Amino acid sequence: MRPETLKRLMDAKAACDAIEAFTSGLDFEAFAASALVRSAVERQFEIIGEALSKASKEDDGVGRVIPEIPRIVGLRNRLIHGYDSVDDQLIWDVVRAKLPGLRDALARHLVQPNA
Repeated sequence: MRPETLKRLMDAKAACDAIEAFTSGLDFEAFAASALVRSAVERQFEIIGEALSKASKEDDGVGRVIPEIPRIVGLRNRLIHGYDSVDDQLIWDVVRAKLPGLRDALARHLVQPNA
């Protein structure tokens, strides 16, 4: 794996960790009520989407490890280009239902990059 690709995967993992830290102990109501937390979480999703988009273009194997890359990049694009139509409930659902699996897949791949 190219060093640039490895760095992008590490950036995506760090962004996952940051989202988990930002939302720890919160429920949806607290998340939705905090512009600061929502903004921080959205920024980290932008980083994840951009990092995985670039990593998948550099290394075809990344798509096999993280098959949801097109959806992740789609979320990033929605946050950036459709900022005025972001659904807080959707973001919260992604944080709770999808983020742990992504973080785990990245962690496994970073430990065993040729897996």
